[in-house]
Formats: sequence, C-alpha cells, structure tokens
Amino acid sequence: MLFISTDEGSSFQRQPLSFTAETLLFHPKEEDKVLAYCKEGKVGQFSLFLIFLSPGYLYVTCLIQNCSDKMVTAQFLGKIDHNSLSVQDDYIFVKVTTGNRTKHYVSYRRNEFVQMRFPKYALPKDVHIVSTDENQVFLALQEWYQTDTYNLYQSDPQGVYYSMVLENVRSTKQPEESVLIDILEVRGVKGVFMANQKVDGKVTTLITYNKGRDWEPLAPPTTDMNGKPVTCRSVRNPCITSIPIRIKCLAQNRQIFYHVGSEIQSSDLSVPGPALLTARLPVFEEEHHILYLDHGGVIVAIKDTSIPLKILKFSIDEGRTWSIHNFTSTSVFVDGLLSEPGDETLVMTVFGHISYRSDWELVKVDFRQSFPRQCTEADYDSWKLTDLKGEKCIMGQERSFRKRKDTAFCIKGKSYTSALTTKTCQCSEKDFNCDYGFERAQSLKAEGDRCFADFWHDPDSPPDDCHLGHDFESSTGYRKVVSNMCEGGVNKQQSAKQHTCPLLPPRGLQLGIKGQMLAVAPGDDITFIVHQEQGDTSNTKYQVDLGDGVRAIYQNLTVTDEPIQHRYEQLGVYRVTVKAENMAGHDQATMYIQVTAPLQEVHLEVVPIAGVNQEVNLTAVVLPSEANLTVFYWWIGDNLQPKLSLENSLITRFPEEGEVSVTVQASNGRSMVQDTKAVHLFQVIPLAFSSNLDLLNPNIPEWREDVGQVVTRILAKITGIPQESLVTMVKPGLPTTADLYILPPESNPWLRTEDAYPPLFFRKLPGRNVYAQMHNEKEQEMTSPVNHSEDTQHIIQGEEFIDDDLDSQTLGNAGGSPAFRSLIRTNPHYY
Repeated sequence: MLFISTDEGSSFQRQPLSFTAETLLFHPKEEDKVLAYCKEGKVGQFSLFLIFLSPGYLYVTCLIQNCSDKMVTAQFLGKIDHNSLSVQDDYIFVKVTTGNRTKHYVSYRRNEFVQMRFPKYALPKDVHIVSTDENQVFLALQEWYQTDTYNLYQSDPQGVYYSMVLENVRSTKQPEESVLIDILEVRGVKGVFMANQKVDGKVTTLITYNKGRDWEPLAPPTTDMNGKPVTCRSVRNPCITSIPIRIKCLAQNRQIFYHVGSEIQSSDLSVPGPALLTARLPVFEEEHHILYLDHGGVIVAIKDTSIPLKILKFSIDEGRTWSIHNFTSTSVFVDGLLSEPGDETLVMTVFGHISYRSDWELVKVDFRQSFPRQCTEADYDSWKLTDLKGEKCIMGQERSFRKRKDTAFCIKGKSYTSALTTKTCQCSEKDFNCDYGFERAQSLKAEGDRCFADFWHDPDSPPDDCHLGHDFESSTGYRKVVSNMCEGGVNKQQSAKQHTCPLLPPRGLQLGIKGQMLAVAPGDDITFIVHQEQGDTSNTKYQVDLGDGVRAIYQNLTVTDEPIQHRYEQLGVYRVTVKAENMAGHDQATMYIQVTAPLQEVHLEVVPIAGVNQEVNLTAVVLPSEANLTVFYWWIGDNLQPKLSLENSLITRFPEEGEVSVTVQASNGRSMVQDTKAVHLFQVIPLAFSSNLDLLNPNIPEWREDVGQVVTRILAKITGIPQESLVTMVKPGLPTTADLYILPPESNPWLRTEDAYPPLFFRKLPGRNVYAQMHNEKEQEMTSPVNHSEDTQHIIQGEEFIDDDLDSQTLGNAGGSPAFRSLIRTNPHYY
C-alpha cells in the first residue's frame, strides 16, 4: 500500500501498489516523483519503479526500463546487494557481489553505472557515503585490516576515482548493526569537515577548511560559560555522538563539554557556523542538549541528565552570557529539544515525561515576544572567515560575513542572509590534492607535500575507457580540490603529458545471463550479457558459441547495444563461451547453462525396519525420470547438516535402536521436492535362502512382503516367540536374503529370563530336513535336500528337532504356496 498525505499527516489517502516496495526514495527536487526498489521473487533480481504522484492522490508507476524509449539492459553480472541502492543528489550508488568480491558502482547524473575505483589494495569491507555536495563524493571506507576505524576518501566530480584524505576515522557500533562514523560536514561553509581520528588508542578531533587537503586539531575553548579559564592543550578523547556534537576534555582537573551545535549542519543556514569559527562554543561542566534558533541568534541549552528539570538556559550573544528560564512548573525528565521547521524560527519544544510510566509531555517555548523588533543593517558587524592559523583564503576565496552585534537585541528573521563579499585568491599548492593512484609521503620531510605514485599505479598507463585513436592525459599526481575557486598562480596540473590511446587487449571479460538463473526450462528465453572491464571494444571481435551448435561473431559488442538472446529446446547441459580478440590480445569467458524440467515429486524408498549398525540403502525415485543434474540432500534424524550426493541413493548406518526419520530433498536448480519416511531400528539376525528361490523372485516390494510374513509366522510357531515380536524383511535384489528383527526385551513382557530370547535350533536330517541354527552371534541356515524327485510335502516336513518341546511343522503347508515351498530346495551345505 502507498499512503499519501498532503496535510502534514493529519489524514492519509491509501492506494494499493502492484508490487512490494522495499525502499522509497523521493526525488531531491521534484516532490511528486518517488523511486521504488522492488526485490522480485527470483534471487538476485530487482526492479526499479518510478511513481508519479498527482493531485487527487492518484499515482502511475512504470518499470524504469519502460519509462523511456531507450532500452536499458542489465548493467551487472553479479547480484545487486539487498538495500544497497542509494540516491544522493547527482549520484546513484549500488553494491554488486560477484563471487567473494563486492564491487561498488556509481551513476553520475543518471548515466550508465561505472565501477568506483579505489586504491588497488583498499579491499573495502564497508562503505558509507558522507557527502555528495559540491559535485564530489566524500565517503568513509573500512579496509580489510580495520575494525573500529574507517578511512576517508574523496572523488573526482563523476564519483569514479577516489583518493584518501584522512586515515583512521573512529567508528562505533550502534544497535541493530548500524555504524556511526565520527565525521561531520559543516554546512554553510564550503569545504569544512570535522572528524575524530583514532591512532594508537588515542582520539583527536580534527578540522579541515579545504575539503580534506589539510587537517588540524580543533582549537579548544579558552573559557567556560562562567568565564573560568580552560587550559586544554588539545582537544583529545572527544565523544561525537549524534547531533549535536559533544566534545569533552579535561581542564584544570574538571571535565568540561565543548558543544558544536546544529547550526553548522543545516544546508539552508545563512550564518556559517559562527560559534565554531570564532571559537565561542558553549562550554559546560555537564553534558547538555543544545538547540540553535533564529540562524544561531539564540542558543538554548538544557542538561542531559537522568533527573527531572524545570529550567533551561539561553544565550543571545553566541554563548558569552547565559540567562535562566523556567519552561514548566512541573519537573520533566527531558529527552530532547525540537524546533519548528526553518532556521529563522524562535519557537522550540521540550519533549520528555513526568514519570517513567507517564505519556510524552511536550512543552512549547516561544521566544518571539522576548525580542522587541526586527534587526536592521545597523545591528550587524562584518567579519572575515579564517582557518585556525588565520589564513583568509579558504577554498580559493576570501569571504566576509555579517553577524549581529552583541548589544543588538533583535530578530534576524527569515530574510536574513550572512554573505557580504567574496574575493578570488591566486592558486597555491594548498589548493591541490593528490590524484588517484598517488599519495603524500609524510615521512619524507624534505619532499614537503609532494605526491608520489603508488607502487601499483602507472601514471602513463591509458585509462580503461581509452579507445584507439583518441587522446588521454597522464596525471601529474595532483588534481585541484573540487569547488575550489582560486585562479592563476600555481598550476600543479600544468605539466600533464598528452598520449594517444593504443589498441588495448580485452581484459576482464565476463559472461552472464539476465536474471542470474543458470538453470532454465526448455523453451525459456535467455538473454546473455557480455561485459568487458578493460581494453578496447570497438576494434574487438567476439566469437560466441552457445553450446548447441549455434555460433555467431559480433563486432563492437557492448552491454547495451546488442544483447544475445537464445532459447534451448532440449534438456541437457550447455557450455557457452565468448572469446574476445583483437591485434593486441584476447580473453575468454565460459559459463554452463542447465536446461532442466521442473521436478514434480520424489519418492523415498527405504526398508521400514533395519538393524542397528547395519547398512541401509536409501533410494530416491524422482519424477519426471528424465530429470538431470539433480542434487540430493539427505536429512537423517535430528542432524542439521545434510549429506549431499549427485547419485539418487545413499548407503548409511544407524548406531542406535529406536525410530529415525529420514528425509530426502531433490533439487535441480529450478525446483525442489522432498519425501520423508521413518525407519525402525532393532537387533537383527541375517537369514539366507536357497538359490532356487531366486528363480521365482520378481524383485518387487509386494512379493518380498508376502515372503517375509510367511517366514515370520513359521518362526513364531516353531520358537514360541509371539509373532508381533518378530519381523522378517526380505531384501531387494538377488540373491534372495532376509533379516530377522526381534523386538527388544523391554517391549516383550512375556520374557522372564535375563536372555534376550531363547536360541533357536534346527538340526539337519540327511537328505530331507530343514535345518537352521539361530543365535544372536551366528548366522542362520535354511536348507533342504538335493533330491528334487521326492514328494514335496514329504521333503519339507520338519522332524527330529533338538528341542523336543517344539512341534514339528511343515514349512510348505505353512506357506501355502508352491513358490515358498521351493525355498527349501537347496544344497545342504549352502549358507
């Protein structure tokens, strides 16, 4: 469902969606457009829907592929990671997993996705986008060797090539696996960032005024709110939590809290962080909630404590002096402060609760009536922006601003602007940063700020997108800081060399299919995707072999120009290859396509009763029978780790008596079916039969069951053991054999002895008697005389048993079947 409100949430209009939207992203400028991410049923597939909201709460959606006339095909051969889609200003970011490597892609101004290029051995574990302002990407990247720190990188304007600007920025793990990285962009002053750097267990707060080109420790305050001197030598062991920042240090044996408030984080501010830049930050001996009103003209502070409060403090002179205000007659446990939308507001809300069991309490505080008038030009002074060293040229400009005089008690209001004048500076070395593939050698003091090429980077090598006949410019190792407005002066990029693109051999050739399904059904349409990471494409031939006799040669094959579509009609495994070749070299990619019919069902065949530690054959019969490349998962008992096999049978043993559940799952990549049977495990005595019985054995379950029942009845009558305590299982296959299972003594109350069961003895009478000897530790014999001419009934009569208490029985009469009577016609020496 899509819920739309146009009255700040007072009411909603509900509209159903034709898909499941996992993420909604509003257009940064056009409020009636929403980008929706939808994960489809098949693993790795996704869709992007553009939702057009219109008056009357109606909406229209279209798949991104169909929103324009230009056909858009898949850009990635790997799975787009779940929840990795991020849209920020001119950039769209996604992560793509291929094998065990994760690659990051960026689309600049909605053009095609390009792989983001980090230093070769960065090997990112995690990436967080910090800022996309001023046509540049700032991101924090956790490298393979880092655990609680990230490195800060900045990009070229397209967001493709990245260089490191600060190492070891501290991070902390938050609930629900979120990560908080101690980096903050100071909005309102271009190029200013603050970060907490952790080195050897010590943390220092740093600030940059030129987008990471140079970092300096943040200057500590000189006095607290009461005018007492603060003698911190440096701001160490800071604690950046959420908005606002709270930095704490030790001064004269007391802990103080150094606050950088929300006025430096709003992109709509007209005052560029005056408290930060003039080092007049509110300093308290306890932690406080801080709120800035009227473009920083009013600073409100309230203790961050677990005890209930009635008063708040406010300042109208950037924190030099503070006044006390009783905001409620009943003490409130304060949880935070809120302001109404807009930096010009003078209305705020304190939210909390009277007791821990009470509902929320919201107390509105309105400062508007405390100010008698609107500010005029006479109420402002001018001041120039400088860094911590007093440098006036920041990001290539000298800038002056206006701020309200300390003695002026007036409202700045909505129309207030702070910028007065700007003056362009000449470029110097500090206006240039190291280019991609270069870094400063901090240990070489004699080299100063010189940028050196990394060992893995060749500055004169052509870029990946270099085409034969075109020109490219090799890097000098420097690039101008993005958005820096300096002109003239030093130009560190001036000595760049021009080169002609050579013919590059194809490298990184990859072959995939749209939808990532390598197992398809006969007749399914398949779209093959060929992707080449490096090398020439316009002068390269691509030989495609689809594995079923279809071959083709393509020239200038790309991802979007001409996708390869095919359909397999026959079941089987097809080897698909693509070979890219030009005069400079060649590359090849291979993949295997399984064309299988969906599995309908699987039947598990297993004897219902088996002996302890006896081999048991588990067999899975799959329908349709022509299904190929089926993988079988055998789940035995309570074991959570299945046994896998490509064969449809498995031989196993069961070590203990009792009942064991056996489940088999059959999967061919497109479907999965399963069946479950129970196996009862008892002590077992093996039985053997004459070879004559093999001639009459049709090897079907029904015949084996009937013969087993006959043997059970005879043995029960001969031995006196209850029939329900004996089970004879005739085994599949030839020669015909069987197992006699005897229930354990505890389940047979008729037993009165310590023995499990009395031994069974049959004595062989020469020429005519059935004999057998049955012990728990010996094999049983069931034999008959060789003379087949004698009368069958006479031959099979059992006589002269050793146990005279047992009645003589005729095996043939008990069986009632000529087939079973032939069971005893065998050589007396057969075992």
